[in-house]
Amino acid sequence: MTKIKTAIIGAAGYTGGELLRLLVHHPACELVYVHSNSQKGKKVSEVHPDLIGDCDLIFTDEVQTEGIEAVFLGLPHGQTKGFLDQHSFSPETVLIDLSTDFRDESNGFTYGLPEVNAGKIKTAKKIANPGCFATGIQLALLPAIAKGWVKDTINISGVTGSTGAGKKLAETSHFSYRSSNMSVYKLFTHQHLKEINQTFKQLNASFSSEMLFVPYRGNFPRGIWITAYFPFEGTQEEAVAAYKEFYKDAAFTHVSDIDIDMKQAVNTNKGIVYVQKEAGQLVIYSAIDNLLKGASGQAVQNYNLAFGLEERMGLNLKSLGF
Repeated sequence: MTKIKTAIIGAAGYTGGELLRLLVHHPACELVYVHSNSQKGKKVSEVHPDLIGDCDLIFTDEVQTEGIEAVFLGLPHGQTKGFLDQHSFSPETVLIDLSTDFRDESNGFTYGLPEVNAGKIKTAKKIANPGCFATGIQLALLPAIAKGWVKDTINISGVTGSTGAGKKLAETSHFSYRSSNMSVYKLFTHQHLKEINQTFKQLNASFSSEMLFVPYRGNFPRGIWITAYFPFEGTQEEAVAAYKEFYKDAAFTHVSDIDIDMKQAVNTNKGIVYVQKEAGQLVIYSAIDNLLKGASGQAVQNYNLAFGLEERMGLNLKSLGF
């Protein structure tokens, strides 16, 4: 197999580290270099000690553009656009951006949610990877939106692990704050609502319902749990059947017949969904790993689609389970 010459720009953080862990074992990937301004000159295994014996690369602050076939952009939000203005890659190079900078499809990037855009991703050269909360919420609601079931306000809550706040230490990501604690942030104003609304309108042009989203900081390192509900006149059996039909060809999204828990998804690229009818509401739970299906795993899934590879390649991961 001819390997894809690949680079990671911004490989020192949590998502960059997850990309490295996936790509060093990906059978179709040749990692040419890993970029970091803050860690230049250090061995990858110094910054990500678990990669000792797996990766001999050294971080560089130089950007090689010639001969690179794929670039993962793991820069902080707001920095990718400036980086691409300064560094010009070949039009044939596949760019996969994990920041918020290009998730508006009007800017020439394809929104990289495979459950909706797999066909577009397969021919795309510029892919905007979805946000973590956005992925969990969309997987919970896509079939309902496509069916036109949502007529009123959607109530959504989501709990995310501390890794969702990034590697740089902040008061609300510190162990002393997170441990045995929970708090709300960005009530009803989370930045991911914009990209969610974009997808929902793509599926159903008449969608106009308000989404009231309450994001919580959880007291665990990784994972996202979403609960969403809205008034529903149909039966649970009808809803489950529609969800299974919608996701029948999805490589990683599964509709469970029994109640779920978050650890089923943690350390995997899975989105796991459970649907039930209660008190006149359709209630949907979804669980993902915020660093994998919510970030780096989905980015590799998009990489596979863009290069015509088997969609699950390099992503057959084991859940924590316990």
